[in-house]
Amino acid sequence: MRYAQGGGLTPQGQAAREQVRMRAADGFARGEKNVEIAKRLRVSARSVERWRRSWREGGRQALCISGPAKRPKVGDSNFAELEPLLLNGAIAQGWTDERWTLSRVRVLIAERLGVSLSVRGVWELLRRHGWSCRQPARRAVERDEAAVAGWVKETWPQAKPPRRRSGHGWSSRTRPPSRWAQSRFP
Repeated sequence: MRYAQGGGLTPQGQAAREQVRMRAADGFARGEKNVEIAKRLRVSARSVERWRRSWREGGRQALCISGPAKRPKVGDSNFAELEPLLLNGAIAQGWTDERWTLSRVRVLIAERLGVSLSVRGVWELLRRHGWSCRQPARRAVERDEAAVAGWVKETWPQAKPPRRRSGHGWSSRTRPPSRWAQSRFP
């Protein structure tokens, strides 16, 4: 099975995998069979077949690392343009509060850079450049403690699920108790 971005390997792992393919290319040049090469390199015969086909079409160069599967849509230079806007805060960009959500950052990227990213793509971009999600260190100035206390006292008891009955019961909620259970636990 093939995986995106080099199988999730580090650059060192990708280089090691490339060395295995180069040893296979040496075997192709010597005229060895696929099964022999697969045993010697401890890989599947199917992989060796695929490498041989690439080697026939493009030589050793075809077995070299071709780089990442896809270049990021927003490069380092574009992010350097975006980062000061993020540091200025969400209010400076026209939002009503200071929260930077992934959706808001996505809109900012679309407006300023003209690039459409998914929410996941925005998260990957921010994480790649050292940003992380943060919770506020203190409570909001606008918080009304009396309203919160009233909600907890009046609304929450009605919204939360009822407590389970204590006492004997049975494990299945859909099946009635057996006659034995009814006679033992009236």
